[in-house]
Amino acid sequence: MTELSSAATAAAAGTTGVKLPGTTPRKTPRGYTPGLAAVNFGVYLALLTPVMVSMAFKIQRLDPVNTEGSLGLVMGVGAAFALIANPLVGRLSDRTTSRWGMRRPWILGGAIVGLGGFVIIGAATSVLVVMLAWCLVQASMNAVLAAANATLPDQVPVSSRGKVSGIVGITTPIGILAGSFIVNFLPGDFERFVVPAVIALILVIVFVLTLKDRRLTEKPATPFTIGTFFGSFVFNPRKHPDFGWTWLTKFFVMFGYAGIATFLPLYLVTKFALDEQGAVGTILIANLASMAAMAISAPLGGFLSDKIGKRRPFVAIAGLIMVVGLVILAVAPSIPVVIVAQAIIGLGAGSFLSVDLALATEVLPNPDDVAKDLGVLNIANALPQSIAPAIAPSVIALGAATPLGGYTTWYLFGALVALAGAVLVYRIKGVK
Repeated sequence: MTELSSAATAAAAGTTGVKLPGTTPRKTPRGYTPGLAAVNFGVYLALLTPVMVSMAFKIQRLDPVNTEGSLGLVMGVGAAFALIANPLVGRLSDRTTSRWGMRRPWILGGAIVGLGGFVIIGAATSVLVVMLAWCLVQASMNAVLAAANATLPDQVPVSSRGKVSGIVGITTPIGILAGSFIVNFLPGDFERFVVPAVIALILVIVFVLTLKDRRLTEKPATPFTIGTFFGSFVFNPRKHPDFGWTWLTKFFVMFGYAGIATFLPLYLVTKFALDEQGAVGTILIANLASMAAMAISAPLGGFLSDKIGKRRPFVAIAGLIMVVGLVILAVAPSIPVVIVAQAIIGLGAGSFLSVDLALATEVLPNPDDVAKDLGVLNIANALPQSIAPAIAPSVIALGAATPLGGYTTWYLFGALVALAGAVLVYRIKGVK
């Protein structure tokens, strides 16, 4: 991001109340940080409750014979739509000239469409309908994330982004925990999918009504073409190598954290012979342990990162801690050990999430395409959730033919991928 180049530019911004493209804010607006955190919490509550708990049991009821294959298909195809929506909406958000702002129309619109998708999933009686509705949900809710998180460089000075990123980062485990808690008290599939989405929409409405959104007063000079569309998903790694290495680091770490999480309910049912309610209760306790660890590492990581002025060590340490947790999870002999493993994974994930967004904003190629570039980086969040479920049935099947067992092999594979992310972060040269 660049500073305002002249007093005239500063005066224009102050007079119109519109933050101009390419400018760096001097102070974070009051109420912005808790508002952004609330939106992220709501989206993750709505999206990750199915990923962590609800979807596995929904698919198991609809297709008890081929549960793993159908679950992998639904989650994989849906995540592919997230892959497209995030950078595309980021690009469109950067070009939006609405009087209501650049980001707010996409944030609110995405949440409304997402709620409709969750209603369809809750009422669905076939795997095909669930898959189609999940695609709609992934596209719309990732549109919310793309536009909402693009407000961070619009609203927050560079020196404060680690702190804000840490606060926002902790919303992921809180969303997972809240979802795990809520489903224990909801009687059926419909409520398990719709109630979290309603909460998300309410939080989004509060945020968009209070956000002093950046506005474009003139349409972009270049039209939005097919080339522009495909440009929303690519970047030049030779021209911007730090951006490329950041993308790979994010992809590998998120594969280890989020990509493998979908199969935890089936792992508990298969290995420990739990029934559905027992698995849901175990996931709640495990997520509580994970969140408690994240509550320590996320804000601490963000604060120390700003204080020390370094991002890479926190990402590397986070990856290594997650590797330890995944290995323990893979060989866990009992439920208490599963819970300990989840706590260790949460400790590492908290450190990663606390500095991830702050690091990303420091390697963006173009200050006038902030949302588009963050959308490209967010592909690294969505892609593991597409690739992992797609390959999981094959990895689990191969592992089942070995003494290790299917799910043990799957979690050890996730540990190797996360380890790659911990190593690759030091290929980023422009950030300490």
